[in-house]
Amino acid sequence: MRRYSVFALAREGVRHHTGWDRAWASPLPKSRYDVVIVGAGGHGLATAYYLGRTHGIRNVAVIEKGWLGGGNTGRNTTIIRSNYLQDPSAAIYEKARSLYEDLSQELNYNVMFSPRGVMMLAQTLHEVRGYKRTAEANALQGVETEFIPPGRVKELCPIIHIDGPRYPVLGALWQPRGGTARHDAVAWGYARACADMGMDIIEQCEVKGVTSANGVVTGVETTKGTIACGKLALVVAGHSSVLAEMAGFRLPIESMPLQALVSEPIKPCMDVVVMANTVHGYMSQSDKGEMVIGGGTDGYNAYTQRGSFHHIEETVRALVETFPMISRLKMLRQWGGIVDMTGDRSPILSRTPLGNCFVNCGWGTGGFKAIPGSGWAMAELVATGQPGPLAAPFGLDRFREGRFIDESVAAGVAH
Repeated sequence: MRRYSVFALAREGVRHHTGWDRAWASPLPKSRYDVVIVGAGGHGLATAYYLGRTHGIRNVAVIEKGWLGGGNTGRNTTIIRSNYLQDPSAAIYEKARSLYEDLSQELNYNVMFSPRGVMMLAQTLHEVRGYKRTAEANALQGVETEFIPPGRVKELCPIIHIDGPRYPVLGALWQPRGGTARHDAVAWGYARACADMGMDIIEQCEVKGVTSANGVVTGVETTKGTIACGKLALVVAGHSSVLAEMAGFRLPIESMPLQALVSEPIKPCMDVVVMANTVHGYMSQSDKGEMVIGGGTDGYNAYTQRGSFHHIEETVRALVETFPMISRLKMLRQWGGIVDMTGDRSPILSRTPLGNCFVNCGWGTGGFKAIPGSGWAMAELVATGQPGPLAAPFGLDRFREGRFIDESVAAGVAH
């Protein structure tokens, strides 16, 4: 596959851009693959990429019932951070954050990673104590964070109102190397790299059933026919429980809508990401000038990708107190995704009761930031059949054994 470069761009400019290759093909499925990955979102494509790059497994199909990146990968708000409290969480998120830093160069595709910094506001004394504890934990984990005072918050984000009548800003947990990336570009970059290794990316191919023999997976029934496989990886976010039922087991997750919105574009006024747990909202500014706004999940189980208007109203009302300027902005568009939540708000990367079938799910509201680390860990699990250091704590057996990884506070504001 042709490399992208400034010279290729100049050459194609002269040719009126008629010589570009397709980034990935749209093949018909083969009868059998070594590995079939269900879900062509960021996590599924990253799993395929690291299977090929790190483990040399390239007879792989990534199948998607819709279009590539059309699920949560294309519907999130692009925040990347790793300042989680528990050691297993910090390890896998920091692995992902570090991989994001060089991902554009590795994939030869600009994912627009922007390490602009992420701050999580402390607006109660309880949050001050909690974030100081997290900063100490991160120091032990090798994750660069610090607790900063209100004056430093105002310096980093001048448009913030730190003396709010109900919830004044008392400080913030600051991760200077966190930031954002372009969500679509992450999926497209991984897809292009997978196709270059000879993997098949098959869109508009819905799984209708999982076949097995003697307790071991043998393939999947799809709308494009039966596809046999040696190993099966289920990486489908909000529909994980649906696929698990087809495979004959249950997952301890529930699916909920998570929605966000962007404002009309305005001149640059905010070059950091700000999250506020107490008022339950977060905001950043996109490269196009839009204010990207989101909050927590809707309060009910559903598979809708629309969400409810009242939740948007609650999120905006909360953020207006901290950012009064947004009260004058018009909403440009609103969207939603379907997130899968575990009881401890931590993911599942695990073998399943069905032999040679593996599952990657339960990322809840923090899946985008984990994509490279998740793919790295899942690829090792699928290739070897055993979880490596990153995936081992996130097995299904932790729910039976009471070994929870409680990140309900760190993940409680949707990101």
